[in-house]
Amino acid sequence: MGCSPSICAAGKRKNNLNILEIAIFVPSMCVPLQTDLQRALRGLIPKDLADRVVSHRNRIVLVAEGEETSGSAVTELQRALEDYLPLLLGLTNKEHGLQEVVAFKWKYSEDGQEVHVANSWFELLSVTHMMAMLTLTEANSMLISENQSGSSERLVSADCMRDAVDLLLKASGYLEFCVRDVLVRLPTDIKKQLPKDLQEGILEAISIQALGQGTEIQLGLAVDSQNVSLPVKRRLACEQLSYYGQAHYCLSGCNTDSQHGKKHLLFIKWKYLEAKAAAYYYHGQIIDKGTEPSCHVSAVYCFLAADDLLSESKKACLTFCLTAPVTRIPPLWGAMKHLNKRIPDVATKKSQMYGYLLEQEKGLEILPDLPEFELSLRPDDFELPDMDSAWGRQKWEIPSQPSQRAP
Repeated sequence: MGCSPSICAAGKRKNNLNILEIAIFVPSMCVPLQTDLQRALRGLIPKDLADRVVSHRNRIVLVAEGEETSGSAVTELQRALEDYLPLLLGLTNKEHGLQEVVAFKWKYSEDGQEVHVANSWFELLSVTHMMAMLTLTEANSMLISENQSGSSERLVSADCMRDAVDLLLKASGYLEFCVRDVLVRLPTDIKKQLPKDLQEGILEAISIQALGQGTEIQLGLAVDSQNVSLPVKRRLACEQLSYYGQAHYCLSGCNTDSQHGKKHLLFIKWKYLEAKAAAYYYHGQIIDKGTEPSCHVSAVYCFLAADDLLSESKKACLTFCLTAPVTRIPPLWGAMKHLNKRIPDVATKKSQMYGYLLEQEKGLEILPDLPEFELSLRPDDFELPDMDSAWGRQKWEIPSQPSQRAP
């Protein structure tokens, strides 16, 4: 889940009395461990190339294990991962015959589980997943202002919100790439070894969820603008609802019995309820503009439903925050900063205004269906960089026996 750059970059559990606050949900981080690439690659590729592969991977390990306390740790780690990719691609290239030579080692921070997999596509999966988690972490940091402890509202500039949307689309693209282009390359027996964080359904859920949170931020920007119409706000709320519904569906087929898995489900439930409350509120506002009495009745039912959903979302938020690992109850921000006040007020006012119509229609209470819209946000396309030119400088023979393979 979202945390400060230093904690996420290090991928460690730290004894810290500070309870973390999140705006963007970031699942548990996985970090690389020292792997004996030198011995595994000895005699298979030129020494200078092997040294470069080892050096770039060790750089990632050192930054991830470091004790940095500034946000620069995330930036440095992201850059190290990007620099490593062109070299890693030489190990995934089928022509080089090195796909199963190195047993890559990673550790998963939730339970400290270590996974050793002799497949370079597993390494690419883990690297790309880490890039996605760091990008989500950066988006989270962008939305959490400093020195606002105790404030009931979170102040976030429009520029920060727009930048956060860009980061969410980027992270979603990384995760979509993991599912579409990397998981399919792994043999079934290796897929069974993968930790829960790398399950296909989990990756898909986080990718879609990132789009939902991007839409949530867009709704917040729309609410703050006087030039955005009610239909646009309703559409954004309904799209947000659809994204969270899809994310929950992806998770429903996964093993979420772990601590972070349970927390993840609770987060989606909370956000789904918030989105549904917003959708019914704006749907009610549009219906209420009709002239027929039935329009006003339907609008009141929408407002009452929104009020009930808002109350349920507050309970869901509290349950999420109190579930281990405990997180801070977030201050109001974005669209919910506005709707938290407006929904109860409008529900009460309209119920009183059209109480006589509600009495006439008693026994015929029908909550209108929410409209469905084509979803607007899409993951950014992520394309791998070109393979490092060092892999094409010369040809070398690959031994037919895997005698150099790491244990």
